[in-house]
Amino acid sequence: MIFGIDVASMVLGGLAAGMVLFIVSVGLSVTMGLMGFVNLAHGGFAMLGGYVIVLTMRNWGIGFIPALALGFIIIAGISIAFERLLYSRLYRAAELDQVLFTIGLVFFMIASVTLIVGPENQQLMLPSWLQGQLDIGFMHYRTYSIFLIVVGTLIVIGLWLGFERTRMGAQIRAAVDNRRMAESLGINIDRLFMLTFAFGSGMAAIGGGLGAEFLGLNPQYPLIYLVYFLIVVSVGGLGRVTGVFFASIVIGVLDFALKKYLPQGGTLFIFALTILLLLWRPQGLFGGKAS
Repeated sequence: MIFGIDVASMVLGGLAAGMVLFIVSVGLSVTMGLMGFVNLAHGGFAMLGGYVIVLTMRNWGIGFIPALALGFIIIAGISIAFERLLYSRLYRAAELDQVLFTIGLVFFMIASVTLIVGPENQQLMLPSWLQGQLDIGFMHYRTYSIFLIVVGTLIVIGLWLGFERTRMGAQIRAAVDNRRMAESLGINIDRLFMLTFAFGSGMAAIGGGLGAEFLGLNPQYPLIYLVYFLIVVSVGGLGRVTGVFFASIVIGVLDFALKKYLPQGGTLFIFALTILLLLWRPQGLFGGKAS
């Protein structure tokens, strides 16, 4: 019985972490699949969103849910400005130029946040209704982790319906699968990418805020978790919402379990497993590379 509860606790913790990974990573997967742009600054938008959410709650007394919505709106707006003024100039550039630009943007974000807010870790102040533990029948578990699992599940369903049942979703899927054919059919790829980029950055902001409670939030966030976001996208496949979801869950549970039972070498195991997987299937486990 104790072993079963221990396993259930490990799985629930991994699911909660996996949901945060999914919320942050799904926008990166779609935008990379849509435009083939190597955006290593995606984690920076998650960090900025986390700061907006945490600081507005602390300094302005805004509630948790309104703060999440505000973080989405502000970061989505900022990302549109970045996309129009900076990213669009490098769509046709070499991948090395895109990598250097986005890494430079990450360091700019880190320096700006450090200068304005400071290098200290920021704590997310959860509302009272998300604190404590919740009775889920066979055990008591952290209310906030259950909340993350429920919210993540709703977001997955909403995104899946959006991609599979709407006109814009069909355009995104068409552009990811074959951009030239989509352009020949009259789809405005530049406008589509701008909107998708804004939405993906806004989702990253929500993920940065939701994950601040247990992942932490400081100016080094984009560098600390960049590799996890890239692993999720690589394993899940470019432009594949369901693929990114399953990859996030697998990596979240695996990382949670390894940190518990193998704290010294758990991360190394995930990296090695990812390398072997990509050698076997370079297009990812759950999807194909955009053409």
